[in-house]
Amino acid sequence: QELRSGRFWRGVLAELLATLIFVGVVLGASASPGPLAPALAGGLVAGGLLCTLGGPQANPALTLALLCTRKLSALRGAVGVLAQCTGATLAAAAARAAALQDDTGLVTRVSAAGTAGTALAWETFATFQLALAAFATSEHAAPQAGLALGGAVAAGALAAGPFSGGSMNPARSLGPAIVTGLWDDRWVSWGHPGAP
Repeated sequence: QELRSGRFWRGVLAELLATLIFVGVVLGASASPGPLAPALAGGLVAGGLLCTLGGPQANPALTLALLCTRKLSALRGAVGVLAQCTGATLAAAAARAAALQDDTGLVTRVSAAGTAGTALAWETFATFQLALAAFATSEHAAPQAGLALGGAVAAGALAAGPFSGGSMNPARSLGPAIVTGLWDDRWVSWGHPGAP
């Protein structure tokens, strides 16, 4: 029944498109030196997407949080995660084709500033505060929710960036890994819990 609904497929398309745009913007901004450009770009695009597309998660960690709290059906969650990973992979392929960066610049990595355990702890913390912001603003008007969610994306990226790349989004890490074939420490971005 749910698969025959036009609303279901519009939601899936919104997830694919939002993730493609989010990951594409972040990868483009990552070509600049330093963590500030991708953090700001991620925050701005996350806030803008919430205001324009009506609140797609564009992030498997947030989708998992909604599944765990029973705010999303299992079918919608599974198809949504598949759409998000597809969108991220398409964005990474486009960034690679545009030669924005070398392959290692596309992927998030555990930095020399810490260990994989440190990166996992920071990634978990950053994703937790992002999920908390997403849940706290779900009842607010789009401009307020967009500002809060965008701020949480930027803050999390700046805080966790020096240790883990500050992805907070498993699809953002998976798409470039699929395209480049670089899988080092990929478990860090998939190993953290998504629910607040």
